[in-house]
Amino acid sequence: MDFRLALRNILRHRRRSVIAVLAIGFGVVAMMLTAGYIEWTFWSTREESTTNQLGHVQVSMPGYHANAQSDPFAFLLPASSPALAVLEGLPEAKSVSPRLAFNGLVSHGENTLSFIGEGIDPDKDPSSTNILVLEGKLLSSQDPKGIVLGAGLAANLGVKTGDSIVLLTNTASGGMNAVEGRVRGLISTSMKDFDDNILRITVGMARELLRTQGAHLWVVTLRQTELTDQVMEKLKNESALKNFDAVPWTKLADYYNKMVELFSRQMSVVKIIIAVIIVLSISNTMTMSVMERTVEIGTAMALGVRRQRILILFLLEGGLLGAIAGILGVLLGFLCGHVISLIGIPMPPAPGMSRGFVASIIITPRIVVDALSLAVLTTLAASIYPAWRASRLVIVDALRHNR
Repeated sequence: MDFRLALRNILRHRRRSVIAVLAIGFGVVAMMLTAGYIEWTFWSTREESTTNQLGHVQVSMPGYHANAQSDPFAFLLPASSPALAVLEGLPEAKSVSPRLAFNGLVSHGENTLSFIGEGIDPDKDPSSTNILVLEGKLLSSQDPKGIVLGAGLAANLGVKTGDSIVLLTNTASGGMNAVEGRVRGLISTSMKDFDDNILRITVGMARELLRTQGAHLWVVTLRQTELTDQVMEKLKNESALKNFDAVPWTKLADYYNKMVELFSRQMSVVKIIIAVIIVLSISNTMTMSVMERTVEIGTAMALGVRRQRILILFLLEGGLLGAIAGILGVLLGFLCGHVISLIGIPMPPAPGMSRGFVASIIITPRIVVDALSLAVLTTLAASIYPAWRASRLVIVDALRHNR
């Protein structure tokens, strides 16, 4: 009965109810689109970090990530190991590939620049296939002397696809070694500093250059990023890995972690602003409703309706108004998010990035729950004072209202 009365009271003042629903619905849509864009940003950054750079799990010798800068050759992994067989046998693993990190000088003609290099397996490492190619081709095991350069490094060095360059670096024994290769392609990432220094060669060529047979990392790429925690629990119990460090991508992606912290705080501020707007608008609507129905409230209490029921009736009316607006807002938010994702959101290059991108909207179940909760809880909060005021009316004064 109370639910029916609350619904009839909402429908009786249709214009006011429509305005209130639009105010709440607009807040819900704004929150969903904002949260959806942030969710897409998290997803795209996470997938780019894991696929093109870090992998999902990195296995190394203990202390590699903290101390490898001073003596990288002290942390070389063996060329073969039972631990590597365990990693390759994981059902969640999409690939397990070695990486050999090094740095040195690259020369072409009279130009010489420093570089940061990686030796990778083109047949196993997904970072060799999921990166943007501006010119030429990516690395291939069929071209063991092929070299891929970052677009910025190639421009500063003055080379193009097909040019011969020389790499010079320190070897594992402490000497110097150089190899000559051919520029196979030019690549671009989202980070300009990375493009200005990166150089990639096959792991075989890197081992020849460094005169070693090992690798610094075994990079495990999973079928889904969500499997990372599950795989880490498995690796903790593997005796073959007790002498190695297995580090998840979440501990390596410092930029991603800081971005999540920053955007999460910004989203909290957005929610507070939307909640304040809804509370103010609904509080005003409910107060007007109480003033117009003062005589009705007095009559109901004169007929024996308890004050507690009057309070509950107005709270139910506010909650029902929030639920209706929340559901309509969620449906409209889904529609707007889908349309915006189909069109795309062109974004200019951010500071430190080499190119722009096209953003989208991702609506997750958590965003839907947060949006509905925001709509219902804020309207309930906004209804508390008007409902309490209605329940505290003096019967005689309420019956004489406007007379």
